[in-house]
Amino acid sequence: MTTVALPRVPARLGRFVLRMFRPHIYVTYGLLWVLALEGSAVSLSGTAWRPTGSTWVRVVSVVLALLFLRMLDEQKDFAYDRVHHPDRPLVTGAITVAELRGGMAAITVVVALLNLALSWAAVLLILLALGYGLLLVALERLSAAVTERQLLNLVVTYPVQILLGLYVYLSAAASGLVTGDWRAVPLLALCACVFLHFEFARKTSWDTEPGAHLYSQDLGARGSAAVAAGLAAGAVVCEVVLFGSDGTLGLLPCLMAALPAWGTWRFLSARRGSWPLPVAMGFVLGSYLALVARAVVLP
Repeated sequence: MTTVALPRVPARLGRFVLRMFRPHIYVTYGLLWVLALEGSAVSLSGTAWRPTGSTWVRVVSVVLALLFLRMLDEQKDFAYDRVHHPDRPLVTGAITVAELRGGMAAITVVVALLNLALSWAAVLLILLALGYGLLLVALERLSAAVTERQLLNLVVTYPVQILLGLYVYLSAAASGLVTGDWRAVPLLALCACVFLHFEFARKTSWDTEPGAHLYSQDLGARGSAAVAAGLAAGAVVCEVVLFGSDGTLGLLPCLMAALPAWGTWRFLSARRGSWPLPVAMGFVLGSYLALVARAVVLP
């Protein structure tokens, strides 16, 4: 059992974060997701939107929650990583389970205290998301199928993303910033489709490797590509339902559909290699940036 001197722990956690939770990716994603979701929810209520102090509490809380889940995944995936990713920090000893759990405990305290400034509802909602992440550990220990079957794993693990989306929306509603109505459903579905398009795209490949966790190994390359393309199409449908009456500017997010359309064509025509990942990432970032721009300008 590895023991680490306490003064060294912050530096080791910092190196873990820089390597496994790359800020330019994860922080950017969390930031744009919260701004796009909150901004769209407020503007759909007919109110002009600008980020406030509460907005930044939600941003920091979601980013820290994503880091909490990344730390949890590092522990859950240890057996898999020993075979397929032997250079991962937990496998090499660059970080220990105790250090990761200490970081998770600190994150839990910080997000709880931050959200006390919003409401008790916000505290409960963010802790519910973290708690579901912990529940996944027990589920994967009880059922090997949850770990080994990629589609089942997605069904079981994705709800934590839904809970984080609900935290953003419902905490804004609890503060009176958002007037909740039926449009919450297509708005949350829009965010889900955007994320899941990227999730399927990054695990879609013509190549197969024994033991690799790819959707294309369960659905086939064409089947997995079809799901990825269908999710992008679903995002566009949600955008039309939500913003179709706003005119050209309201439909600006729909223009981002050109990226997954090109990615689908490129992947299917190549018949080798993996989905062009930068295109899938561009769809996520472009969609959320367009939603933020729309919320700032409209109504």
